[in-house]
Amino acid sequence: MKKILLIEDDSDLFALLKYNLEKEGYQFTGSQTGKGAVDLCRRERPDLILLDIMLPDSDGLEICRAIRAHTDFSHIPVIFLTARATETDRIVGLEIGANDYIVKPFFVRELIARIKIQFRAHSQAPKTLKSGGIELDRTACRAFLDGAELTLTATEFKLLEFLMSRPGVVFSREQLLNAVWGHDRAVTDRTVDVYILRLRQKIEQDAANPLYIRSVRGFGYSFNETMATAAG
Repeated sequence: MKKILLIEDDSDLFALLKYNLEKEGYQFTGSQTGKGAVDLCRRERPDLILLDIMLPDSDGLEICRAIRAHTDFSHIPVIFLTARATETDRIVGLEIGANDYIVKPFFVRELIARIKIQFRAHSQAPKTLKSGGIELDRTACRAFLDGAELTLTATEFKLLEFLMSRPGVVFSREQLLNAVWGHDRAVTDRTVDVYILRLRQKIEQDAANPLYIRSVRGFGYSFNETMATAAG
């Protein structure tokens, strides 16, 4: 049974969605406050998150950013439910990592249909990532370069997987620390640079002129989107 987490401060809408989602056969959990949303995700491990943007105590956009930066549930589909209806609002919501953006008021049946679309898409997520000569097996936690297995530490594997699964997206060092090492850590921004260098030494022909993991001056790192393809 799929679990859906709803963060919505409107009591009537919260109750309406709870009733309809449970009627549809989903397991339901949620909160009417944005405070502690990331901790709630960590405890509940939902399969999909419905998130209001304009919460009285929190910014839904910031909650989405925090979710996307957390390696344990960065993959979970997020659907925004909001009264913000401008094109700019939609673009911002999608660019920071939301999978869908639904403007209030909406039909519950439409929401359920969009939830089902997300679950179908998520179930088809590739188990293998390929980029040039690199092949990464997410299920077995193994990586190969031109057919030869790479010797990667668990952290190196997580960092490579995180970047490869989001080609073209530029991440700051802080975002990478949160995504790979987690919020409860005793490491610094310099740690990211050290691990990026180690990965480049293992996957690049010339670590000084990398093709796969690019440096973005003044911000952070990005995986070259022209190199990446996904397999089943």
